[in-house]
Amino acid sequence: MRAKKIVVIGGGHAGCEAALAAARIDRTAQVTLFALSLDSIALMPCNPCIGGSAKGHLVREVDALGGQMGKAIDFAFIQSRMLNTAKGPAVYSLRAQADKKNYMTYMKQVLENEPNISLREGEVAEILTTKSHSASAKKLGVEGTCPLAGDWGQSPQGLIISAVKTTADELYECDAVIVCTGTYLNARCLYGETITHTGPSGLKNSKALSDSLKKLGFNLQRFKTGTPARIHRRSIDFSKMAVQDGDEKIVPFSFETDPAKIERAQVPCHLTYTTPATHDLIRESLHRSAMYSGLIDATGTRYCPSIEDKIVRFADKERHPVFVEPEGLNTQEMYVQGMSSALPADVQVQVYRSVPGLENCEIMRVAYAIEYDCIDATQLTLNLEAKHIGGLFFAGQINGSSGYEEAAAQGLVAGISAATNSAFELGRADGYIGVLIDDLVTKGTREPYRMMTSRAEYRLLLRQDNADLRLTPKGFAAGLIPPARNEIFQQKAAAIQEAISILQKTTVTPDEVNEILSAKNSTPIKSGVKLSELIKRPEIGLRDFEQLKGRPWGVAPNPTRGLRPLDPYIWETVWEQAEIQIKYEGYIKIQLEQAEAFRKMENKLLPTDIDYAEVHGLRLEARQKLAALRPVNFGQASRVTGISPADLSVLMVYVKQKNGDTAVFGV
Repeated sequence: MRAKKIVVIGGGHAGCEAALAAARIDRTAQVTLFALSLDSIALMPCNPCIGGSAKGHLVREVDALGGQMGKAIDFAFIQSRMLNTAKGPAVYSLRAQADKKNYMTYMKQVLENEPNISLREGEVAEILTTKSHSASAKKLGVEGTCPLAGDWGQSPQGLIISAVKTTADELYECDAVIVCTGTYLNARCLYGETITHTGPSGLKNSKALSDSLKKLGFNLQRFKTGTPARIHRRSIDFSKMAVQDGDEKIVPFSFETDPAKIERAQVPCHLTYTTPATHDLIRESLHRSAMYSGLIDATGTRYCPSIEDKIVRFADKERHPVFVEPEGLNTQEMYVQGMSSALPADVQVQVYRSVPGLENCEIMRVAYAIEYDCIDATQLTLNLEAKHIGGLFFAGQINGSSGYEEAAAQGLVAGISAATNSAFELGRADGYIGVLIDDLVTKGTREPYRMMTSRAEYRLLLRQDNADLRLTPKGFAAGLIPPARNEIFQQKAAAIQEAISILQKTTVTPDEVNEILSAKNSTPIKSGVKLSELIKRPEIGLRDFEQLKGRPWGVAPNPTRGLRPLDPYIWETVWEQAEIQIKYEGYIKIQLEQAEAFRKMENKLLPTDIDYAEVHGLRLEARQKLAALRPVNFGQASRVTGISPADLSVLMVYVKQKNGDTAVFGV
């Protein structure tokens, strides 16, 4: 059998992860990544940071599965902060400011050094298909030829990928295509009355591929996002702003990164606020904004609104936060987070200069809005493959999502699936990646989708700190985690269980701990108790006891009582995991039971050939939506908008009657 050929369209965060995953899993594959400009590989056209609330979870999950984003930001960060630490560990989220040029250089070098990846500057104009001769297509009575003896062609049409064609009429035969076009597809940038038909940062857009996708039967949507101005550092009065320093303790994104090896001087960010004068200027000029003048009719993001939207939607607010953040170590450009805009350039100058500290600011790049095409992701399966075309995958903002992290997560899943010819799927109980993809392909989105912790039903299980415990075994099974890394992971997982056992068996006396308890305003003990019981108290942590004599815990504990030798930075996470699992044991048990009930619904499979028109008792809306989406199991069906519990009951009775219980439970 000849080597599999995989084409990745787009060199953004989704494309990078997709290409790397596919190439690393199948070392014989020939992976070609097309980018409109090779200078835009892993570009950060908006905020120069990685992570943040919920997004940090995604990055750590990408790393746990064997992806690259975590390592890239560990290399290129210039400031690191753990957010939401005043709350519980379920919502802790890591965020790092990046040197965007260093990030791009690092990721491009990783791609260039991967033996079976070829980078190609060019524009893909058309995706070509043929009919499948695979086993599944033969069952459907479909004739045709298949370029690779695989099992593509699961759709009723039996269509599979055959090639892509560039705008230069170059033909690239391939067996799988992963579309990662980001915000470049039929893009145009707008501010005031100025319109440029380009992608982000003035780069070339992709014009022809939208028509090809329409011909292939995809429903396209028009979405909008935006970015603020960049201003010169020398023109900022930082004395009028609050300093936002990084954390003293650096927490890496990658589970393989030793914090001691990435210690560096961190660059501060700064916080200021809009003023009533800012708001007045914007209100007076709303009619000149491309957002409000009628030039833009695409749907914008709800959770990252422009400054115009903030003033209109939150008219009662006297001020809005503005974060001034460096774009890198070797540039004077500063990113003004919180003030994306589509106002004319002359108004932008006035608006920005009405903010304390920016009175004399020099705008280097104006703010703008950007419109682009994306698909309706309900046309995809849970592994991001098109339902009607085998071997065609989509990842990133082409699916209606927003953000670098959401893109990388989807790219990784699409890359794994394309390389393995299998449905690599993560459920909502497995990770934030599972929640993200399930939301997109099951519910769809009518506005740019942003990942948030509130979207996850099992937040306490899906913490950023335990992403490796949840997902590294899946990454190893998929072939993306190397054996050496998996061995270290297995040692760590075993050490955590041993650490928990030690804490559950260790008895401490009043003489040992009462002074510590009093200092923490915690009730003293009258007799010996297990250390694990004290750790369950909200005000008490394991570090409070690290000075106790003969105890094997601490920042870099010595392995004792049979614990395996591991690097010091891994040891610290071992004890942190032990503490979290003990402290939240009761809550974790409840969520585990809920997750198990959820998985049972996911295991109740729906026949692929079910005719919903025949299901008597289903409401018309339910029939139409289920027929359009074709969920693979009862769990997914239950999450389709408009499907009621009564509809599910009718559907379950129908399936039992037609196929028997074994079909329902996937036995």
